[in-house]
Amino acid sequence: MGLSTHWVFSQYSGAREQYKEFIEIQDRFRTRLDNAYGRIRQLEKENDDLKSKLKTIHSRQFKSNKKLTPGQPKRNNRGAPKGHPGWFRRIPEHIDNTVIVPAPEACPHCGKKGLSTVNEIKEHLQEDIILVPRTHVTNFKHHQAFCSKCNRPVIQLADGELANSHIGPAARSLAVFLRYGLGIPYRKVQELFKVAFAMPFVPATAMSFDRKATRLGAPIYDDLKEKLRLSMIAHADETYWRENGINHYVWYGGNNDLAFFHIDRSRSSEVATSIFGNRFEGVLNTDGYAAYNAVNPYQRQSCLAHLIRKAKEIIQQIEQMENQDAAAIGFCKKLITLFKDACRENKKIEEYPYPGKERYYSRLKKICTKKQKNKDAEAFRERLLDPNREYNRLFTFMDHSGVEPTNNQAEQSLRNLVIFRKICFGTRSKEGSYSHSVLPSLLLTAKRQGVHPLSFFDTLFSSDTATAQAALYNDSS
Repeated sequence: MGLSTHWVFSQYSGAREQYKEFIEIQDRFRTRLDNAYGRIRQLEKENDDLKSKLKTIHSRQFKSNKKLTPGQPKRNNRGAPKGHPGWFRRIPEHIDNTVIVPAPEACPHCGKKGLSTVNEIKEHLQEDIILVPRTHVTNFKHHQAFCSKCNRPVIQLADGELANSHIGPAARSLAVFLRYGLGIPYRKVQELFKVAFAMPFVPATAMSFDRKATRLGAPIYDDLKEKLRLSMIAHADETYWRENGINHYVWYGGNNDLAFFHIDRSRSSEVATSIFGNRFEGVLNTDGYAAYNAVNPYQRQSCLAHLIRKAKEIIQQIEQMENQDAAAIGFCKKLITLFKDACRENKKIEEYPYPGKERYYSRLKKICTKKQKNKDAEAFRERLLDPNREYNRLFTFMDHSGVEPTNNQAEQSLRNLVIFRKICFGTRSKEGSYSHSVLPSLLLTAKRQGVHPLSFFDTLFSSDTATAQAALYNDSS
């Protein structure tokens, strides 16, 4: 029995078409498989990046216990950090009591008797405090006069007398200082007054001191903002705050003479312009936050300490990866060296504008010549070379005397409020947030003007606004 040629050809043609179909299916699966492998490699890289970032964040929060290798000397952390001036206790200005102590008959160390006489007198000054648990009560006896217009008897206040108040200005000033100068909660302030001065009151009384001081200091606070806008140099920064459990922000603006704090719900450019205005005519020292662009300062100085920390973070992230990018690590290390050299150079500059400024820009361009494979390092490189971001703000301090290369002044100014936030978890109302804007501003400004906050708050409670403002700036004219 033979096969038909026509049937064989039809079977061959059908098999050929089926083979082509199988080849197309295979190609589609191969394409999908290649795409899947590519996606897996991308996800593995992203996973590696996220793991390195997580390890970096974890290492910043929880530092590992590093064991000393045999023979390695133990590090001595006592004393001031490198570059900081040492601290020595001042010699007391007066001596209230002198005690003559005879020479010992026996050595207090070994017990030997028959000691020989030494003609030299050894002096030992010891300071202590005297707690007097009592208050000073003043009875103001007013002679009255009758006012025919008001149709009632009237009196005048004496020096140091507060109208309708049973607690004087010194106690109020101390309570405000303990609250805002030392960060002590209201209940602890109440307990301290009760124990140290035998002067009991409820915590709400201490809060009323704050509200009264806030109302009296509000005009001086507004004037502080106007003075800040006219400053030639200003630092600015912001940090988190909580008001009744809702996220807010503490804004800071100031310099070596003034301090201005403002608590606001927003972190937008509108808040920055409400503090510095739409056109700040001085040099503004900030981090890289874009909200300060709306202030339109005459010149900007970027914080080199922030940039150094950013470079270190990139290095830490790369070191946590399986495939480390040595070129990116070297790139970041060179930037760290450059910015540290610039900070050290600031202490040596005597002539402004500094002629060596271009040398630092040349070093920066040389470091940033090649593109980086690591995306974080490349984004950092582009950020430094962008004239609308960091490039023109890196070495502004070399053109103006008094401008710092870092924004540490702002961060240190915010430190007390950050600690206060951790103790009291923020404020509960808008009135409380306003008090925590006004009173820290006045307190820190008084310190920078060489005026003790206790003295200023005493004047604020017992005098008019003009006298208190003159006291704040140590100017009685």
